[in-house]
Amino acid sequence: MNLVGEGSRLVDVAGGRTLAGDELTAEVEQSAAALAELPPGVLFARMSLDLDSVLRYLGAFEAGRAIALIDPALDAEVLEGLITRFRPAAVLAAPEADAPQGYRAENGHWVREAADGAVPHPDLAVLLPTSGSTGNPKLVRLSRQGLLANADAIAQVLAIDAEEVAPTCLPLHYSYGLSVLNSHLLRGATVVIESSGVLGRGFWDSVKEHGVTSLSGVPYHYEMLRRLKFDPAKYPTLRTLTQAGGKLRDDLVAEFNDKMLAVGGRMYVMYGQTEASPRMTTVPAERLADKIGSAGPALPGGSFAIRRDDGEETTHPKIVGEVLYRGPNVMMGYAEDEAGLSAGDEYGGTLATGDLGYLDDEGYLYITGRLKRIGKVFGNRVSLDDLEQAVRTAAVGIDVVAAVPAGDKVVLFAELPEGDGAKAICKDAARALAERLHLHASGFDVRPIDTVPLLASGKIDYRSLEGRV
Repeated sequence: MNLVGEGSRLVDVAGGRTLAGDELTAEVEQSAAALAELPPGVLFARMSLDLDSVLRYLGAFEAGRAIALIDPALDAEVLEGLITRFRPAAVLAAPEADAPQGYRAENGHWVREAADGAVPHPDLAVLLPTSGSTGNPKLVRLSRQGLLANADAIAQVLAIDAEEVAPTCLPLHYSYGLSVLNSHLLRGATVVIESSGVLGRGFWDSVKEHGVTSLSGVPYHYEMLRRLKFDPAKYPTLRTLTQAGGKLRDDLVAEFNDKMLAVGGRMYVMYGQTEASPRMTTVPAERLADKIGSAGPALPGGSFAIRRDDGEETTHPKIVGEVLYRGPNVMMGYAEDEAGLSAGDEYGGTLATGDLGYLDDEGYLYITGRLKRIGKVFGNRVSLDDLEQAVRTAAVGIDVVAAVPAGDKVVLFAELPEGDGAKAICKDAARALAERLHLHASGFDVRPIDTVPLLASGKIDYRSLEGRV
């Protein structure tokens, strides 16, 4: 199975250029040939939303070169640490700063001077960091077959065909954004490379000009689209919405589903993790209204089980425990340094997700929280995800909120305009949580913030917030 299917097109908005057919094939082959000439080892590629980044990725896939997709905004010290640990053959689209020791600047890249390097496992195709722009991330090792299997399963459940036109509205170094690219190219569809994102004016001009048919977003995007009073009727070709990257609150799922149904469109809610290449479920559009709150059934080729507190697995409905996923798209494992690049499959197709949830009597998965997203309030364990949801549904005027642990209390950052009104809303939120959990309001420190910080993926940057408590 080839990643770039017959009929695929890349529309480069910034360059005013479209690649298709023999021209696209030639560009990918040229990229593959250039990458094959680099020293042995993994490639690091700083992935901007541009044509060059897409061609580098496709060229590496074609050449069988393992490639780590890196956020171009990654902190310089973190990037330096990754280079030291993994000794990549090259850093593609390198920063303008001087090349690190052992590397030379060449055609906009940093190329390793030493000829020796760890040879990655032949099945290894893509590596993605486990965290955002800070910390000391491991790399998730994804196989070629795992990525292709997931792209094929997604294309099946979303009914992607050659008529579909998808924009790059998510970063390509983010597993969800990469999945959109893979699943559309696999089916010979069109990908519109546009860098401004769903909140940029240029993006919506491109939706109209290029006949975009689908839009992918994380919960934050849908919160913002609601504020902007998004109306799909303004975009006649746009008839599919997909959502992943965290749980979207139920009322917004219902609202956007109704908007799409009103124009003859469809909405899909999905669940995934980078470690699953990355998606595991999709709620069929025709079942979304009666399965609000569900992440959906497993994708074709996958299955779920629930691990109970006693360690036993079950598929019986309504039993809450850790969600286990099995499928051909499960990662090979993690890599801590270059020695880990040559390892084979260490997971055998089984992923313990770290999420808590249960299955209903139709096999639809419901996520109830994270094993590690736990805080304490006066010694009482509380789910930080549940606290966020409780604040959003408390009708106090808070839509965007992020909760982080802070000793024996929880700090919740609420996105609100400055002023006395914000302070009053925060007090109301703390009282609502106190009443709900039967704990004193002083255990819930609700603070206004201009903007909740986000990672490039659109997910909340909790690590940054933890540094403010």
